[in-house]
Amino acid sequence: QVQLVESGGGLVQPGGSLRLSCAASGFTLDYYAIGWFSQAPGKEREGVSCISPSDGSTYYADSVKGRFTISRDNAKNTVYLQMNSLKPEDTAVYYCATDYIGAIVAGAPRYWGQGTQVTVSS
Repeated sequence: QVQLVESGGGLVQPGGSLRLSCAASGFTLDYYAIGWFSQAPGKEREGVSCISPSDGSTYYADSVKGRFTISRDNAKNTVYLQMNSLKPEDTAVYYCATDYIGAIVAGAPRYWGQGTQVTVSS
């Protein structure tokens, strides 16, 4: 049974940092991509970043390039999203999701975590 559990969200001041974790079970990161998505109040869900299973290639939305870094620890079956220089507009619920890379890039992965709230405010 595929399961994804996010953690690491919270309240942070503008310019601060958070590291989100996505612990995966029921499958291996060797074969499936992981994506991070965000959904702000009143807005549609959007892709933030993803990492491919084969060569670890990473992709980022323009809004987070240079500030966010996605990484994975295959031994722990966990993917991380390091978020630096956070801005109020980064405030959202962040979800990790898994599927083949094509589904991730299309924004339609089959498996989702429950989400973790990130609030950037002074």
